[in-house]
Amino acid sequence: MNTDLSAAALLVIDAIEAVGDDSLYDPDAATAAYRSAVARSVAACHAAGIPVIFCNDAHVRGLDRELELWGEHGVAGETRIFPEIEVGEADIIIPKRRYSGFFQTDLDLTLRELGVKTVIAVGADTNICVLHTLADAYFNNYASVVVTDATMTFLCGTQEGALEHCEKCYGSELATVAELEAALA
Repeated sequence: MNTDLSAAALLVIDAIEAVGDDSLYDPDAATAAYRSAVARSVAACHAAGIPVIFCNDAHVRGLDRELELWGEHGVAGETRIFPEIEVGEADIIIPKRRYSGFFQTDLDLTLRELGVKTVIAVGADTNICVLHTLADAYFNNYASVVVTDATMTFLCGTQEGALEHCEKCYGSELATVAELEAALA
């Protein structure tokens, strides 16, 4: 990897599953490799002392506009972080009600207080929430890395198109989990 990770934080975006009924976040056996890659990314960052921040959907039923487009999903209190992920005591959870982890949250303030200059992104949907979070990261002058096998597109567009957009429009470095682990070792 070419990116300096000495002042980095991992953003785990919507790595959640439904506790009850949920049109988007029901556990799916087909996503096992992706979920494992997210968990490996979190573990590598924990081991390297990189801050881990979860940016999770926490929608308000009957109020959030996103629910009009995608149906009931990610409702506050009705999801949990993937059980494969070991959440650390120092990890930070930032609830979000829109696609971007930055919009109307304290993510930017938190990153600045931590001295972060680079965000590492994992999670889903690459073409929606990851993409919009990285757009705002770029607009707020953060460098970014997208862990390609620890992100997933499943709602619209393609994984390849989303990754190309991150790389070309936001200058994101693309890396695999194995490359991240090697860079942090």
